[in-house]
Amino acid sequence: MDDANWQKAPGTGPDHPAITHEDLDRARDRLAVAQARRAGRLRGLRVFWLLLGPGILVFLGENDAPSMLSYAATGAQFGIGFFLPFVLVTFLMGFVVQEMTLRLGAVTHRGHAELIFDRFGPFWGWFAMGDLMLGNFLTLVTEFIGIRAGLGFFGVPPLVSVAGAVVIVLLVVTTGRYWTWERATLTLAAFNALFIPAALLSHPHWSGIGQAFLHFGPLPGGISGSMLLLLMADIGATVTPWMLFFQQSSVVDKGLTPKDIGSGRLDALLGTLLAAAFGIATIIAASPLYLHGVSAKSFQAAQFAQALVPWVGHIGATLFALGIFEAGMVAVITISTSSAYAFGEVLHTGHSLNRPLREAWPFYAILLASSILAALLVLLPGAPLEYIILMVNVIAVLAMPPALVFLLLLVNDPVVMGEHRNGIWANVFGGGITVFLIAVGLFYGLTTVFPHLIGG
Repeated sequence: MDDANWQKAPGTGPDHPAITHEDLDRARDRLAVAQARRAGRLRGLRVFWLLLGPGILVFLGENDAPSMLSYAATGAQFGIGFFLPFVLVTFLMGFVVQEMTLRLGAVTHRGHAELIFDRFGPFWGWFAMGDLMLGNFLTLVTEFIGIRAGLGFFGVPPLVSVAGAVVIVLLVVTTGRYWTWERATLTLAAFNALFIPAALLSHPHWSGIGQAFLHFGPLPGGISGSMLLLLMADIGATVTPWMLFFQQSSVVDKGLTPKDIGSGRLDALLGTLLAAAFGIATIIAASPLYLHGVSAKSFQAAQFAQALVPWVGHIGATLFALGIFEAGMVAVITISTSSAYAFGEVLHTGHSLNRPLREAWPFYAILLASSILAALLVLLPGAPLEYIILMVNVIAVLAMPPALVFLLLLVNDPVVMGEHRNGIWANVFGGGITVFLIAVGLFYGLTTVFPHLIGG
């Protein structure tokens, strides 16, 4: 515990830190886990229920408004043949990355930003922080675009929808209890499943879906500028730097230990599968636009739901719009929290959702300020919303390789990880994902500068 967190009392000090509100809440959570492990029937399910959270939240948080709208644009412009299995592969990549992050947090009990500063020094620490904060802020802007668009389908004015979202963030994050925050956010994240009935109402061709997964079809029309943009956006919808910082800090805030790594893996795997299913459903829901030759290249965010009415009905379009609102809302909560975690760790102030507002006001101030500033920018008129959404996901892909290099160095450090450091297969997959993202980023950069490489 750092100096700023000591409560001054007789007989306390650097050698004898006082017990804080954060310590008591986390101790209660750990006591519940210990009692569940000693229980009789269904103890495994009880323990898993108590430990799940960070893995599901990080993936459903990444199924955010720009991600779901990227999937919608994908289905509308290129159908399902190539992209259904491609999206599943990107989520499996995400699982490999987040499993390493989970282990790092459970073993070290320290946040990602704090570890980078300690192991690599201030220069690389601030480099990683700059990478995170720029990406987080741009992504928060797109989340409010999604919130505004989703509620705009119902005629809610932008000011009301954006201001209401900020109020929801305030209510959720100032409970002074990590467990309450986590369960409230998980409840909201469950509505990501709305894309499943929206997909079913589009009356999909099940044989075509099966063929897509069995054969991993070719790129429709070959590689083009718009195709490459959507490929990058879909990759950026599953692997982004904020996920590392958020999950590791959440694991620490929840109090997970090395003994909990197995349950943490199941939590992350469940989040992976749920998020992949909902993302794939979004592509399927929007694919009627592709099948009926409706051009979606110029769609703004709210227009997807409106355009789908002839094929999914008003109910399906309503579910789609509510899903976009939910995706943006959950992501605003989780992404702004990841920013606050990172700053709190670096500045050595209170950085736990188990701390009340009066004990960790800088943590909550950063969390709320980043949300409010992003919300204000969204209200500016005339912004190209759909293009901004796609480009933010592209930026996430370009920012991910440096974050992965730091992660791989940390999880391979025997001083940091001990017996829980990466094995050979974790390094093969983690290194392969890093090389793949670097290659994709370089290819995108080359084709942007020299468009003749892909025919214009």
